[in-house]
Amino acid sequence: MDGEAAQQPVLVIMGVSGCGKSTVAAILAGQLGWDLEEGDDLHPASNVAKMASGTPLTDEDRWPWLDTVADWIVEHTTSGLPGIITCSALKRVYRDKLRGPHVVFVHLAGTRDTIDTRLKARMDHFMPSTLLDTQLSTLEPPGPDEQAIQVDVGPKPAELAATIISRLGLQPQTGSSQLGSTHPGSSSAPPLADLFRDPTA
Repeated sequence: MDGEAAQQPVLVIMGVSGCGKSTVAAILAGQLGWDLEEGDDLHPASNVAKMASGTPLTDEDRWPWLDTVADWIVEHTTSGLPGIITCSALKRVYRDKLRGPHVVFVHLAGTRDTIDTRLKARMDHFMPSTLLDTQLSTLEPPGPDEQAIQVDVGPKPAELAATIISRLGLQPQTGSSQLGSTHPGSSSAPPLADLFRDPTA
């Protein structure tokens, strides 16, 4: 098998706020030993302030952030290294900025009630649940021509991670953090309790 065929992907864990992106990404990174980056950590302070106040971001707000996310992805794919990054990537035009031959979008999808319950239970995030309807109306799920899979968020996070690993045939890769990721194989975002509880409980 040549290097092109053997190269493992960068996963973009996508979906609306509250779908479990950070929790699932953390489990995947821990099991695979891949670099992990929280897309939310890459937002400029002005974006964080707008979201915290309940003000939806405009496309003009998002483009510089998406450029930063894309830079992280390209750094890994051009080095032949896998990675995991969380990013809402709600519109196809946003994903167009991020996609590439070794990039796979993993869409965590669920009903509004399920995601709203998750979001209201969170105390560590700057996105108020009032913006959920805005995000759901903005969401354009990946089409059949995109390199993407959809996973229902109903099961527990560990089960979701196992499903993603199985469906994509992912393999652990020791040393993927050589690029100096600030979150190699771990995540600063989700509370540890999220890894062990039923998100609908």
